[in-house]
Amino acid sequence: MTDTSPAPTLIDGNICLRRARDSDLDARMAAGNSPRIQHMYGVAPEMCEPISRKQAQGWIAYHLRLKNAWFIDIEGELGGDICLHSVNMTDRRATLAMGLLHDKHLGMGYGTRALNLVIAYAFGTLKLHRIALRVLDYNARALSAYKKVGFREEGRERESALVGQTWHDDIMMGLLAHEYLSPAQEAGT
Repeated sequence: MTDTSPAPTLIDGNICLRRARDSDLDARMAAGNSPRIQHMYGVAPEMCEPISRKQAQGWIAYHLRLKNAWFIDIEGELGGDICLHSVNMTDRRATLAMGLLHDKHLGMGYGTRALNLVIAYAFGTLKLHRIALRVLDYNARALSAYKKVGFREEGRERESALVGQTWHDDIMMGLLAHEYLSPAQEAGT
């Protein structure tokens, strides 16, 4: 029998990873589309457009369809999303994607804390062996957060993303279960 229940709520202090809900629509609309953040996803800042109600509804619906997807609440405010997709339980691997919504949350460590919650869940509860991700070569904040939790660069797709008029590399990164040190393990507890 396959377990189809959604992933549990995960909490670390003022960070809460929870299931998406239809009532998140107003919060997603209020967050808008920051050109600075959209650029990290590969959208040229001059091409960034306001989010439409239909796009916000689609974003929420997408997360509701995924079993291992969470919205990141930061001090009670919708701050972003994180998910494990392409989960393959035979090979015990998945792909991770994460994004914050507000410029004010950048550089505060919220992304790293959300990563640690999901990685601990993936390697602990789900018993995964490997987590992979892709990140644009210029996304220094994301690269720093991923490296901080143990991800290693495994390869590059050279000039695979055209952002504005400039080609950029996609960096492929991976983390194996035996390489991951949780914050508690790093502290020696």
